[in-house]
Amino acid sequence: MEGGAYGAGKAGGAFDPHTLVRQPHTILRVVSWVFSIVVFGSIVNEGYLNTPSEGEEFCIYNRNPNACSYGVTVGVLAFLTCLLYLALDVYFPQISSVKDRKKAVLSDIGVSAFWAFLWFVGFCYLANQWQVSKPKDNPLNEGTDAARAAIAFSFFSIFTWSLTAALAVRRFKDLTFQEEYSTLFPASAQP
Repeated sequence: MEGGAYGAGKAGGAFDPHTLVRQPHTILRVVSWVFSIVVFGSIVNEGYLNTPSEGEEFCIYNRNPNACSYGVTVGVLAFLTCLLYLALDVYFPQISSVKDRKKAVLSDIGVSAFWAFLWFVGFCYLANQWQVSKPKDNPLNEGTDAARAAIAFSFFSIFTWSLTAALAVRRFKDLTFQEEYSTLFPASAQP
């Protein structure tokens, strides 16, 4: 990263998609975005079952509608959060204020850590509800692969969001040092 504040080039620089796509936090955000699609898509698509004797659908996770609702809600909100922060990554080089860049990086740290926690809770909740599900509720094993996929990708999301938070912390530390150095030694600071 060259001479910019909080991981960006000089403010007002031209948008460079090649540089954006090669950044590790952008790659992790896209991976997190895909994982969230898998989680909410598999639950919405095959997470609800019904039997011929019952007219109403029920959640595949131990007939607990809260488990399906939690998985779908967290998945959709994580999807939207990824889109928001991808847009921020695109806009970030145009932010001229160092204070605004600092706020963006700090929000990235907080939001990524929060989502890692939500995915941890979601993984534990879905795995627990799947474990106590009764085989008689789903004798044909319909939707079991989708239910397991939602659990697995919830687990993977813990790591992608945690790594995103760790990269944001590293970016914050590296660039805070650059900011302090340029304050202490203004003559030797990069133009």
